[in-house]
Amino acid sequence: MRWIEASLSTTSKDIDMLCLKLGDLGVEGMCIEDEEDFKNFLENNHQYWDYVDDELNDRFKGLSRIKFYVADDEEGKALLAKVRSALNMELACATVDDSDWENNWREFYKPLKIGEKFLVIPEWENPDLEGRVALRLDPGLIFGTGSHATTRMCLHRLENFAAPGMKVLDLGCGSGILGIGAAVLGCDKVVGCDIDPKAPDVAADNAALNGVGADRFKVYAGDILSDEGMRKFLGDGYNIVLANIVSDVIIPLSAFVRRFMAEDAVFICSGIIDGRQDEVRAALENNGFTVMEHCHEEEWNCYVCK
Repeated sequence: MRWIEASLSTTSKDIDMLCLKLGDLGVEGMCIEDEEDFKNFLENNHQYWDYVDDELNDRFKGLSRIKFYVADDEEGKALLAKVRSALNMELACATVDDSDWENNWREFYKPLKIGEKFLVIPEWENPDLEGRVALRLDPGLIFGTGSHATTRMCLHRLENFAAPGMKVLDLGCGSGILGIGAAVLGCDKVVGCDIDPKAPDVAADNAALNGVGADRFKVYAGDILSDEGMRKFLGDGYNIVLANIVSDVIIPLSAFVRRFMAEDAVFICSGIIDGRQDEVRAALENNGFTVMEHCHEEEWNCYVCK
């Protein structure tokens, strides 16, 4: 089916009013792209990242726009004419196919070799494993496809420690890629936790793609920094603890992550942007950790600690 994508440029203060008018005219499924909303979102959620790509900032610079879609038929075109007449505003229109939305993004995801053992594979690909361990994923909106330097470093270091009989905790697990990586390397039990309420379902779906069931892999939604009950619920005795998050979470986490760990366990943490690595290392060492390895890739850092 073909659709018409209509874009209406406006100002931040007029967005709500225009959305109400569009709704009254019969428009459904509106998408708002607004620089002020983007800036507010970053400001109110800055604890979850240290870095925002310049390309993303540039995309929203000066932007205030409402998008909506109508069928590319007589009824849809009549609705567009009605909107133009009622609002007396210019609409920028383009024609798109269902396939443009559903499939074109897949071209950006290809099998990816990581470390010495892993081959991260989008679920629709069936490449030659070349002796590697398959780690299958359905790439989605939740962080963790293996393409980011922080994830690659964690998976590479995980290879050195994961083994049958081990118990693993993945804090800020996202798509579940690290925990699933531990499971496919033979670890007996993997538990994940993420602040995103969608994470348990996404991670479970990705685990199923790899033949890893709920008896070995389980993810919970919660905030380990503020919720003591969640920390107690996750328990202890983990041989490997993973945290691919951001510096502003790793620093306070370093004060209590030891309680999750078994004797001689390892703590692998990443998501540390250049410029914050010394601060994070100091927090780790002040809380009794010894840094065994410091990895650096692109503009990111990873620590392996005991």
